[in-house]
Amino acid sequence: MKQASYDLVVIGTGFASTFFLHKYLSKAPASARVLVLEKGHFYPHAERVKERKGEKTPYAKLNPEAQETYDNHNPKKRWMFTQGFGGGSNCWYGCTPRFMPSDFRMKTLYGVANDWPLQYDDLDPYYTQVEELMSISGPEITPFPKKTPYPLPPHVFTTVDRILHKEYGSLYINQPTARARVAVNGRGACCASAVCHVCPVNAKFTIENSNMGVYEDPRVELLYGAQVYSLDLEQNVARKVNYVKDGKEYHVAGEAIALGTNAMFNANILLNSGDTNPFTGKGLGEQLALEASVYLDNLENVGGSTWVNANGYMLYDGAHRKDAAACLMESNNAPYIRMERGKWRHLINFRMIFEELPENRNYVATSPDRMRPAVHFAGPSDYALRGIEHMKEKLPGLLSCLPVEKIEYSSLIESEAHILGTTRMSASAAEGVVDKHLLHHQYRNLFVLGSGSFTTFSPANPTLTLSALSLHAADQAFGKASSLV
Repeated sequence: MKQASYDLVVIGTGFASTFFLHKYLSKAPASARVLVLEKGHFYPHAERVKERKGEKTPYAKLNPEAQETYDNHNPKKRWMFTQGFGGGSNCWYGCTPRFMPSDFRMKTLYGVANDWPLQYDDLDPYYTQVEELMSISGPEITPFPKKTPYPLPPHVFTTVDRILHKEYGSLYINQPTARARVAVNGRGACCASAVCHVCPVNAKFTIENSNMGVYEDPRVELLYGAQVYSLDLEQNVARKVNYVKDGKEYHVAGEAIALGTNAMFNANILLNSGDTNPFTGKGLGEQLALEASVYLDNLENVGGSTWVNANGYMLYDGAHRKDAAACLMESNNAPYIRMERGKWRHLINFRMIFEELPENRNYVATSPDRMRPAVHFAGPSDYALRGIEHMKEKLPGLLSCLPVEKIEYSSLIESEAHILGTTRMSASAAEGVVDKHLLHHQYRNLFVLGSGSFTTFSPANPTLTLSALSLHAADQAFGKASSLV
């Protein structure tokens, strides 16, 4: 830390922080000074690949395992995330569908939960910006409104995907994805090996390979090994950030402060700071998911050019959402065979993903160790569970265009690795923690970024939306007329 005070202090280097900084730096003067505090360390992609191959690397022990960093009060439920520079970009699978317009209007359309304080049209231009920055591969037609084409061509359907697309058109599309269809910006083309956690050919967008130049900007100072545990909150302003590095305590002031850790740690920092908003830490959750294995009669499912070839929206919108959760289908093209002679590829696997609602019985609290959030999870909502039953009732009919022999369902998947809620977005402090610009309702120079802000939990993957929200927040807050510039 080179000085005692900065124009902006950012905590974390994942998607939320990086896209926020990208927009901020495009507006900030040359004299701006930014400090970024990252509790983890840089772990290069090439070294991650070596570790996955079983080779030794000195980087492997720099960042702790996720399960070592929080107190889990429900050991049956694990929360999956990655520590270190780039955050979740190092472990995500690159799925980037947009939310549907209906996802922002759950109360108005279905009488469920609350509407978001901003709408699809507010985010549309920022969705486009993120898609350009990530070089997203995607289709020409989509079930959500889209004014511009995707930067890269779509991935190739499997034989079964083609049949379903012919039957359902824009409700069954090539998945929009940050797994590049063709080589771009130093990234390779997707190899369709389904080893996406650490992409072996560096096709997947990450903060490391982004070429966004955020952390190389001379206005930005990046400090590794700096774990933030609280803020000084005084007279409705966030004054200072308190952190530990190499066993020593440090304190730094910021004109503006942005929390960009995940939903657990953002909430823990706020609670340690004395934030008394009744919703802080409440509504922790993620989507539910299970596998549907569809056995086919004399139809080979072959082809495809990536891990998830397609998304199906046939069970997403509709009157059922008044009572039961929406479902997004993912066509899973991981290597697999059917264990019957002559029928090796007469099978398609779908991942069925269900939206969830924030419930106060699932929450983050403080623990005796100020660095470790205490995570309490009582279970999924009845709304999400009813969505599963609705899907099982409707799926056979939806797949009647295929020669289906039988459908087998897995148990619930342990985690979707999407940590949501705890600092929900709302029109007022009576309903949530942050406003539509991700500014804390009480502390008006404090941004709380990331998927913790989601008012409700769409079945669509959250990364594109949380990145668009970061661009929107910085764009609106640091305009020419803004007092935060």
